[in-house]
Amino acid sequence: DTDILAAFRVTPQPGVPPEEAGAAVAAESSTGTWTTVWTDGLTSLDRYKGRCYHIEPVAG
Repeated sequence: DTDILAAFRVTPQPGVPPEEAGAAVAAESSTGTWTTVWTDGLTSLDRYKGRCYHIEPVAG
C-alpha cells in the first residue's frame, strides 16, 4: 500500500552486472542522483530510496 512498482527494460553496458544496472535505475528513479543536493539531509534515505526487487532476463 505504500510502494510504487515499476518495470524497466535495461541493457547494461558490457561488463556491468544486471544487479548493478538495476540498482542504478532504482536509485535514479527515486532519491538517487549524480549530484549532491541540499535536501539530502532532510529525508530518510532508508525510507525513500529505490529498490530493485527482481531481475529477469528477457530475450531479444
